This record gives sequence, structure tokens and C-alpha cells, in this order.
Amino acid sequence: MSVLAWASVAVFVAAYALIATEKVHRVAAALGGAGIMLLIHATGAEAAFFSEHTGIDWNVIFLLLGMMIIVGVLKETGVFEYLAIWAAKRARGRPFRLMVLLVLITAGASALLDNVTTVLLIAPVTFLVCERLAVSPVPFLIAEAMASNIGGAATLVGDPPNIIIASRAGLSFNDFLIHMAPMVVVLMAVFVALCWLLFGRSLRHDPERAADVMALDEREAIADWRLLWQSLAVLALVMAAFVLHPVLHYEPSVVALLGAGVLVAVTKVTTENAISEVEWPTLVFFAGLFVMVGGLVETGVIGGLSKAAVEVTGGRLELTTMGLLGASAMLSAIVDNIPYVATMSPIVEQLVHAGGEGAQVLWWALAFGADLGGNATAVGAAANVVVLGIAARNGTPISFWQFTKYGLVVTVVTVALVAPYLWLRYLM
Repeated sequence: MSVLAWASVAVFVAAYALIATEKVHRVAAALGGAGIMLLIHATGAEAAFFSEHTGIDWNVIFLLLGMMIIVGVLKETGVFEYLAIWAAKRARGRPFRLMVLLVLITAGASALLDNVTTVLLIAPVTFLVCERLAVSPVPFLIAEAMASNIGGAATLVGDPPNIIIASRAGLSFNDFLIHMAPMVVVLMAVFVALCWLLFGRSLRHDPERAADVMALDEREAIADWRLLWQSLAVLALVMAAFVLHPVLHYEPSVVALLGAGVLVAVTKVTTENAISEVEWPTLVFFAGLFVMVGGLVETGVIGGLSKAAVEVTGGRLELTTMGLLGASAMLSAIVDNIPYVATMSPIVEQLVHAGGEGAQVLWWALAFGADLGGNATAVGAAANVVVLGIAARNGTPISFWQFTKYGLVVTVVTVALVAPYLWLRYLM
């Protein structure tokens, strides 16, 4: 490799280390790394801002922006509080039944929205319900974080790594439904059983507290019924447009932005309130990350890595698939799965091109490995970090190892189940 290539690797590794260790804020690390890549001419303005292959992936940025605005409006209706109270009453105040319902709601919402947004909305309500039932919210929060990562794997918009993969591979919303969602349903069933083994026996039922919960009226949680129906109608149209992409030929980013625009235009929600829930630091982090990865592509580092991967596996698709699944799970456990997938996706793209049509399985191996591997540790996925932050602010901190001792079990079991699924469906 050239001196410039080695310099770009050094910049990327340093930024990655700062992101993983949280020595500095991840946005600062990503922007700093992107700035240095531009400074040393590893990439340039044209490649960084306008290139489809080596620049900022604006489809990812605007898809996230549109969905964040839609969720921000939906949040004002109180629908998530409604769901939490409804779940508690349907569980009749029994903690494990409540956990199962909250886990299923979280997984379903994560598939439709995204896992970070879902835990931001569900976790605070979990504290309310657990306080009324006099049970610790910690097992509920851990289970919800893991359910969000599993459920989010089902769709294109459910987990940020999926958005990056879809944009790089040209995959549609329907592709994820067909290839990922069926296995995610199986994994959720297994995860519910794991919740009983990991948490269920420690949860205690208090009849008096349960009676208090049964007295709550979930309808009082809805702050604006008209806004709720308007928001649900727009969200339904957005989901339908995602599914009908082969017919309509609108990219998910365009659909999300149109949905957000219509929702703001037809409701009484002000523009300021609509964009107040947008996670601008996350969007800026993505932009910086894309510029850094683009620098690696421009200097030939990514191409070299893909050739090395082919040589190591001997071009055998079976070995490459299983190796990618396992490596993605392990590496996503160590560092956030977002920068990992942003780095790996161009490598996988070249492997898929070299392997032909049958090599599309590599995209699913990368998606499953990154999404499920994010459950292994407290820093493996953005949703985990968000949950730990909420727990700390509410006076019930969850330590790294407290989360990880459960996360490792869930990751090993779920990844072990995905391996035969990929083998039997795509490699036989």
C-alpha cells in the first residue's frame, strides 16, 4: 500500500478507537477523522460530498431524518404511553407477562420505526409501570434493548446498519421482509423463552400493586386523538410505499421525507416541534463516518482487504458466509455496529460482485451478524447505550457487565440459530 493508504488507515483506526472507548464524543471523533482525511487528500470534496460510492450516503441521512420527524410528531400523541399501560393491564400486573408484552411491542415498533427511537420512547414508560408494580426496571430495560435489536433486524428501517447495507447493496424494503423477517420471528420466540430463563424466576408478583395498575385508564395517556389518527395514517402510507417500492420506484429516503413533510403540513404541529426530536448528532456522526470510509475506498485500502478476504477463504462462498456472520457478531460486540457496517459494506460489496448472484447471502450474513452481535455488550449497539443512559438518569444504573452477562447468552444463541438458516436457505 502507498504512504497515503497507510496514513488513511492510521486516521481511521485512531478515530475508531476513540469511538469504541468513548474517550471523546463519537461525533467529534467522526468529524475529526473526516476532516483529517480531507486534509491529507485521502479523499476530496467531490468524492466526499457527491460520489455515490465514496461519499456521504445521503439516502441514509435523509431516511433517518424523515423517520425521526414522523416519530417526533407521533410522540406528542402519547401513543407509546398508551401501549405501555395497555400492556400492563393485559398482563394483569404480572411482571413476566408484562415483560413479554413490552418486549413484543418493542420488537414490533423497532421494525416499523427504528430501534434507537423505540427504546427512547418505551424505556421512560417502563419506569412508570415498574414503579407501580414495585419491581426493578433493570431486567425490563435490558430485555427491551435486546428485543429492539432483534426486532429491528427484520426491516430496512429497523436498525441503522440495515439502512447502510440496503443503500450500498441496492436492496429494497421487501428484500429485508423476505430474507430477514421470517427468521426474526423465530428468534423473537426463542428470545421470549430466554427471558424466562434469564429474568423470569426473579420477578415477583404483588397483588396489591397489580390492582393499582388495573385501575389506570390507558385512554387518558392520549393527548391528541386527531393528531394520533393523522400520524398513524401517514405512517401507514409510508410503510405501504416502502413495500410498493418495486411498483412506485421511490427510494425509502424520498418516501420518508415526503411522509414527514405531509405530516407537518396537515397537522397543527409546528415546524420547531417537529424537528426538535431529530437526533442531529447521530446524522452528523453518520456523515463523518461515510467520509472516513470513503477515504479508505479512494486510497485502495478497501479493495485490498476484499482481495485478501477472497484469498483467505479460497473463494468458497460457504466459508466466507459463515466467517462473515461470526466475525460480524464478534466485532459488533466490541464496537458499535454502525461504524463496523459502514466499514465492512464496501468490502462485502466487492465480494458479492466477485461471487456472482449467489453471493447475495453475504449481505444477510453481515446484517444478521451486526444486528444480533450488537446485543452482546452494553456498547455493541446504539440502542444499548441509550437504555443505559436512561437508566442512569433515573437512578437505576446498569453496569457494563450487568448487561453483558445476559447479552452474551442471547447473542450466542441467536447467532447459532441464524447459521443453519443461512446454510439451508442459501448455500445448499
